Amino acid sequence: MQEAKSAAELDAAIQRVLGKTGLMLFVEFDHGMIVRKGTERHTSRIIRLVIGNPLIMKEMAKHVPDAGSYAPVTVLVDERPDGVHLSYDRMASLLGTYGNSDALNVARDLDAKVEDLLRRAAA
Repeated sequence: MQEAKSAAELDAAIQRVLGKTGLMLFVEFDHGMIVRKGTERHTSRIIRLVIGNPLIMKEMAKHVPDAGSYAPVTVLVDERPDGVHLSYDRMASLLGTYGNSDALNVARDLDAKVEDLLRRAAA
C-alpha cells in the first residue's frame, strides 16, 4: 500500500488482500497467553483480531477524521466455560455521536461486513 502512487494503485493493492467479506486481518494478539502466565487461568484463550479495510476507513475519515481512531476495528474472541464469546463495538455506535450521515452510512456498511464475518466464523 505504501508503494502506491495513485488512488487506483492503492485500491488495487488493497483489493488483492481482502477476504470474501471485503475485510482483511491487520494483526492478531494472543491475550490469552498473557493471562495464562502466572494466574489460575492456565487454559485461558483470548484472541484480539484487528480487522478492516483501509478504503472503508478512508471513506469514513473523509467525513469524520476521528474515524481513524476506531478503524480498523477490534473483534475479541474468548473461550469461557459456557462457550466462545465474540465481542465487537459497532462502528455506527462509535461514529453516531459525530452527527455525520455520510460517515454513519459507511460505518453501517462496515458493521454489516464485520457481522457477516462473525456469523460465518460462528457457523
